[in-house]
Amino acid sequence: MMKLFFLVLARDENCVDEKIEELKCLGVPYLIVCGKNLNHPNVVYREPRGKYDAINFGLNFIPKDVDIVALNDVDTKIHNIESALRCFTSEKVALVFARVSVKEGPQKSFYVLLDFIRRKVPIAASGELMLIRRNLLMNIFPLKPCKAEDSYILFKALELKYKTVFCEECYVETERTKTAEKEGIYKRKTVGGIYQALSYTHPPHFIKLFYVLLPIASPLLLVLGKKGYFWMKGILHGLIDYLRGDRTGIWQPSYME
Repeated sequence: MMKLFFLVLARDENCVDEKIEELKCLGVPYLIVCGKNLNHPNVVYREPRGKYDAINFGLNFIPKDVDIVALNDVDTKIHNIESALRCFTSEKVALVFARVSVKEGPQKSFYVLLDFIRRKVPIAASGELMLIRRNLLMNIFPLKPCKAEDSYILFKALELKYKTVFCEECYVETERTKTAEKEGIYKRKTVGGIYQALSYTHPPHFIKLFYVLLPIASPLLLVLGKKGYFWMKGILHGLIDYLRGDRTGIWQPSYME
């Protein structure tokens, strides 16, 4: 029987009470790393320095007998966690990331495109819910500063020849950007972070090739109209941030304001 432990990441107190109730209903042990000092035995305070830092900090509290660590964003609702756990019946599988369901906004269309690609090629992970064998996490701990810590973990797993799974049956509901302009800001953060992750890791060559070609191909997104324009803009600005030397792991989430 695999022992599961949830490490939940929260910038502030928003959604913490709801997440605690959800995890109680699931009957799983958990710890919430929160950027606000809250009075709860399962919540520890850590000044916001980026999700990579919260993960590094939280891993110090995980019991030694845990087999699977679930990294989970606080502002999500989990569905069908059993489907993700079943993937670990194969000892070759070390990382499973769940599908993300967004009901409105530009990311609803974006995930249709991204998931179509990810069914064939693991070009990026979704950090909203990732289940990882503890031995893999300890193998790559501590995480380096990175704005796309989820894809950093994915690329590192692939570099180390672990098998990864995109589990569509298990999914999380969440809210993301509501406007195309905010989506461009969000894409700038994630794409810049992915280029950071690529600089730290050695994933398969076809993944590197995808990101070499991405800026060149990004003008094709213009056929999608306004949201495509801001996707392209975010991609190019993210690459420029990386080329200018941005290696920080923190980003102010103004795209959700």
